[in-house]
Amino acid sequence: MELGLENRPHAGWTIVQVSGELDLHTSPRLRDHVMQLIEGGARLVALDLAKVGFMDSSSLGVLITCLKRMREHEGRLVLIGVQSTPMKVLQLTGLDRVFDILGSAAELETH
Repeated sequence: MELGLENRPHAGWTIVQVSGELDLHTSPRLRDHVMQLIEGGARLVALDLAKVGFMDSSSLGVLITCLKRMREHEGRLVLIGVQSTPMKVLQLTGLDRVFDILGSAAELETH
């Protein structure tokens, strides 16, 4: 399945709407996309995973890389709308305690 990535601004944040499946073949596209945002000066990035139906463990490395790079640039990376398989993967690995996970974009305004 193809990976969709679409940016939209919200309350000072750049929300990246991710859709499709995050796996060994598609997750490098997400990494490259986030790295371009960081290099372009974005310091508040939210990855909206509500439309991600499947995420495997190879995607976790990409998410951690993005988080570390954002922190190196004194920025913040949060996940929003995480459910189903992606949430199970994050919970099983304990990464749900590493990432800030919000229920919706509306929560960015107070975060």
